[in-house]
Amino acid sequence: MKTLFIDCAMGCAGDMLTAALLELHPDREAFLQKMNAVFGGRVLISAAADEKCGIRGTHVSVRIDGEEEGEREHHHDHGHHHHHTGVQEIISFIEETELPEAVKEDAKAVYGLIARAESQVHGREVDQIHFHEVGTLDALADVLNVCALIHELAPEKILASPVNVGSGFVQCAHGVLPVPAPATELILRGVPIYSGQIRSELCTPTGAALLKHFVQSFGPMPVMTVKKTGYGTGKKDFEAANVVRVFWGKREEAGEQITELACNLDDMTPEALAFAAEELLSLGALDVYMSNILMKKGRPGVILHCLCASEQREEMLRCIFKNTTTLGVRETRWDRCKLRRSMVMAETPFGPVRVKRAEGYGVVREKAEYEDLAALARKTGLSLEEIRQKLYPGPTE
Repeated sequence: MKTLFIDCAMGCAGDMLTAALLELHPDREAFLQKMNAVFGGRVLISAAADEKCGIRGTHVSVRIDGEEEGEREHHHDHGHHHHHTGVQEIISFIEETELPEAVKEDAKAVYGLIARAESQVHGREVDQIHFHEVGTLDALADVLNVCALIHELAPEKILASPVNVGSGFVQCAHGVLPVPAPATELILRGVPIYSGQIRSELCTPTGAALLKHFVQSFGPMPVMTVKKTGYGTGKKDFEAANVVRVFWGKREEAGEQITELACNLDDMTPEALAFAAEELLSLGALDVYMSNILMKKGRPGVILHCLCASEQREEMLRCIFKNTTTLGVRETRWDRCKLRRSMVMAETPFGPVRVKRAEGYGVVREKAEYEDLAALARKTGLSLEEIRQKLYPGPTE
């Protein structure tokens, strides 16, 4: 499984992530030329070799109208003003580019995360938000660059370490704010973060939104065979190397840890048991089932088993205690290996049918969705088995 692991020990900023991913790209010059064309010449994206604490990497610069971000801020201090950009302007620009639709959708989703966070921080509707730092063309270039790079690299799994957000204070358009800035903190809700000794903003709103959108799981680096590593350097120098590091390689099919919650029940009706199972499944339980047992005093009973993701444990426990008569629930952790699942639409002589596809461990399986087959059977007057045979005929003798 092609895996991308992002090391966020020094946080994450859009330009640093761009530079790190660019080191993985087989033709970085062609990529930069294509991305510069997106902005019609107003933006010049360039990459140059750089070094932080003896580590060689790549630094990406974005110059707008001939100036880089620090230079624009200097001119702003002397009376020049940034153009504030609304959400709809950004979305319209993204939609009008000639980038692949998947890249456009990812970019719009990233800006949606930023816009909702800014909206909550400032107490305004999303369509009233006008961006300052994240709304300038250089930040838009960072977002589009990362979305396009990930699209072209096409990892099957994107993982990341917990995020170092830095500490201290940061100067923003609205004044001096604590690190992490409020918008960054809102975006990173649910993501493991920490603050180290470095007094600086290490994770920007743009970097936070890119991580939140693309990363499927945060934690320690998994066992993987690394093929290539990319280093993206930042503008500032610290005692630690100011780099975002990405690992590109292959990861064997990996299992996951799930939780089983179980309890013995001997004083509930079948209807009440069925209702409890339905409630657990509606909350997203992986599976709910019951097994018959003989309890003390010769009473017939059942064990209610609930399999769920470990992070759902508290929610499932509350549901079990609310909807059953149990006084206690047993908990077991299991390692689970599974096939990767996807859904595709197949055209058939009877009409479109959804097909569930499962693959991994050298196995590929496909199965038509029951509800679609049942609908076709009712429509045609054929039996369910006849529909199956016509769509998936077995071997002839």
